[in-house]
Amino acid sequence: MTLSEIEAFLAVIKYGTISAASEKLFISQPALSRRIHAIEEELGYGLFVRGKGVRGVELTKEGQAFISVAEKMSGLYREAAAISRLSDRPLFRISSIGSVSTYLLPNVLRTLKEVTGCSLVFHNYHSLEAYEYVEKGLVDLALISDDIYSRNVATIPAFKEPFVIIGGAGLPLDGPVHPSQLQAEDEIRLPWNPEYDAWHDKWFHPTVFPSVTLDQMSLLEYFLTGERWAAAPLTVAQRIQGCSLKILPLSDGPQDHIVYYLVPHSAKTPVAEAFLRLLDQEVTRISGVVSFL
Repeated sequence: MTLSEIEAFLAVIKYGTISAASEKLFISQPALSRRIHAIEEELGYGLFVRGKGVRGVELTKEGQAFISVAEKMSGLYREAAAISRLSDRPLFRISSIGSVSTYLLPNVLRTLKEVTGCSLVFHNYHSLEAYEYVEKGLVDLALISDDIYSRNVATIPAFKEPFVIIGGAGLPLDGPVHPSQLQAEDEIRLPWNPEYDAWHDKWFHPTVFPSVTLDQMSLLEYFLTGERWAAAPLTVAQRIQGCSLKILPLSDGPQDHIVYYLVPHSAKTPVAEAFLRLLDQEVTRISGVVSFL
């Protein structure tokens, strides 16, 4: 699958029609259609609905799912092409789960750029995606929370931290909080890891829906009002904005949240080593976090 074929697919999505996409790409409509067909033949399924009565661009369910994959592939092609322009500047490709990238990494990555002068490429990937990209050599180091076995990737603990309760100013609790004291209908639910899910299922009935369910960590602080609460790792609680928020220890809580880093079994790069040193400095500033770095 070539970059021009992927760009043809994304152009049709962006501009809405084959004719508009071909005009923007400065190619003929038949040439653009051939590129789309080439992708479909390689994948083994159709990307667009075709037939009489179909107006404009209508994606198949497979085509809809392929959009995010095509965007990632386009980005990776461009990263690969940029390597020839790096000269002596090292390239460091890193990925992270959202909770770590939002609340821990900004200072670490900024300092890393200053110290090493590297060309930095960052992605937010879930744990399973991260294993795949490190294994393929497309990411140099990844931070994850769901560890799995991989023959070609080393999974190494970076740090561990307890879960705490973050509450709005109206949360009527103080001191150590037991799960039985928490109202499920006031919860802001986040997907931390399988161990957390097991703990959550033990204490909260699945028929009681949370007030808010999020998969973007950066949105958490905007919903922590009134009596709403969220269980979160300590690093998130310490860095989240809002002086009126309550941060309370949790008794009988989930297992400690462990963040791992993934690297190829072959070796860590010098920039990766520098990154891990800076990450260690960042997490050890937070009392209660145990660093393994």
